[in-house]
Amino acid sequence: MSNNTLILGLQWGDEGKGKIVDALAENSEIVCRFQGGHNAGHTLKVDGQQKVLHLIPSGILHPSVQCVLGNGLVLSLPALEKEITELEQSGINFNDRFYVSGDCALILPTHIAIDQVRDKSEGIGTTGRGIGPAYEDKVARRAIRFGDLQNMTLLQPRLEKLIAYHNKILVHLYAAEPIPLEDVLKELESHQHLVQKFHCITQDLLRGWVKENKKMIFEGAQGSMLDIDHGTYPYVTSSSTTAGGLSTGLGVGPKHIDSILGITKAYTTRVGEGPFATELFDENAAQLAKIGHEVGATTGRPRRCGWLDLKALETIVFINSVTSLCLTKLDVLDGFKEIKVCIDYDDQGAPIYKTLPGWKQDISYIRDFHALPQSAQDYILFIEHFLECPIDIVSVGPSREQTIYKK
Repeated sequence: MSNNTLILGLQWGDEGKGKIVDALAENSEIVCRFQGGHNAGHTLKVDGQQKVLHLIPSGILHPSVQCVLGNGLVLSLPALEKEITELEQSGINFNDRFYVSGDCALILPTHIAIDQVRDKSEGIGTTGRGIGPAYEDKVARRAIRFGDLQNMTLLQPRLEKLIAYHNKILVHLYAAEPIPLEDVLKELESHQHLVQKFHCITQDLLRGWVKENKKMIFEGAQGSMLDIDHGTYPYVTSSSTTAGGLSTGLGVGPKHIDSILGITKAYTTRVGEGPFATELFDENAAQLAKIGHEVGATTGRPRRCGWLDLKALETIVFINSVTSLCLTKLDVLDGFKEIKVCIDYDDQGAPIYKTLPGWKQDISYIRDFHALPQSAQDYILFIEHFLECPIDIVSVGPSREQTIYKK
């Protein structure tokens, strides 16, 4: 792996980024997140134990790895505290190895209330966790940020004004109940200790690490097809999930990114509403969902399933300047006699498929590319050729060891 690697999901999220970051973190020194919030759900399976991380970088399970939440995140303090507490109870140490940018915009109870009532009327299918409204306040220059909690006296007048604005939206636009200012203040004050313990000027920290030539992983959340600019708008998330989001969300310039690893499932899934060209509604969809355990790690909602869309991935690979690929959940295709991939769309936007032979053989125990059934090898090579990008890593199961390093 290169010195500094950006790891991104190339679909609509749930590609298996957490497992791959966790696996590669073993040979890295720092793992940083740069966008999103606790709407992410990175599932790791280590020594038979499953952990789902929503905010904490996936490198936290490696004791020597430093972890950073960059300025591009929106932060729920209760969610952060809960995740830290659960990990500490399982023996994970956070002291002197976990840092949070003071510039992270906070998710307040009013953001969550607005998100939930709005989605009922608009039907976007958000996680209802306040992510979008928090980003709205950030862009409108009225956000409360993590570092602001260092001085509650200075913060209170701004907070009063913001909560009054939010309550006008709730009451007058959505006929919902207002959120008392006292409840918001109580939540912030009860989590002030997080600022005292983890607050950091992360740009200074990162600049120092770059000068020291430390090995860093930049961990993306959600997926590129959910990007606010390049995704299936308006059915997108509210942050920049593509490669450009790293520089703005962490304060690290492009020249410090040595390689970009794009992660895609061997098929396609999506949670929530929005277009999905290769979505299936037959027994193949049911089989993918059942074998792939396709339930959202964050929401618990069932994922929609379909064949791999190479035409969409072609665009996403270009947007992100992906240098290599990781193909996950290849083992989920073990039981299929035939596998389809979308290689283009017709004039009505319907997918044009190429059909490839399946392998109907358990590959979850295989650790060498050349030991895979020939049809599985051919499937991988076809994707490589179409996308003009090498597949260096293939995942054949949820555990760390169920990984093939092809390069």
